Amino acid sequence: MDTKTAGTVEYRVTGFGHPDAQALAQEVQQEYVRRYGSPDETEIRSEDFTAPAGLFMIAYLDGRPVACGGWRAKQAGPDGVRDGDAEVKRMFVVPDARGRGLARAVLRRLERTAVEAGRTRFILETGTEQPEAVALYGSEGYVAIRKFGIYKDHPLSICLGKELDPAAVVRDVSV
Repeated sequence: MDTKTAGTVEYRVTGFGHPDAQALAQEVQQEYVRRYGSPDETEIRSEDFTAPAGLFMIAYLDGRPVACGGWRAKQAGPDGVRDGDAEVKRMFVVPDARGRGLARAVLRRLERTAVEAGRTRFILETGTEQPEAVALYGSEGYVAIRKFGIYKDHPLSICLGKELDPAAVVRDVSV
């Protein structure tokens, strides 16, 4: 089946420990190896994505897990991280499901759930070897912020942020 032209999409909050989340996380790690030569070494714990500290979501296409993303609450710390921030992690769409707007739809749903949880800004780290991600975030209003995290000094690292406006994130997420 051509996943770009047919299928029913369902979005489910699963938690990061769910087997489908773990399988997609392994796929995204292989994507990082392909693009950067090694997996992301940022510490990720399942409990970081459990309410109220965070959330992890999977998009299913005709029952098959094809896209994911999550956020985890952050507290004020070094490098401009603020109370109220939520860090976006593990945004990914499997190759044969790309081009359908799934990443945008997951991102918008994550923004909405973060606002509902009282978060005021999304922050994230991506890289120069992920031009599709950089373009997506830019088109959704994300701007460069002070680098943070374990890759803050890496030349391929890009950090972006977006203030979460409760009125704006209520918009239609049916993409």
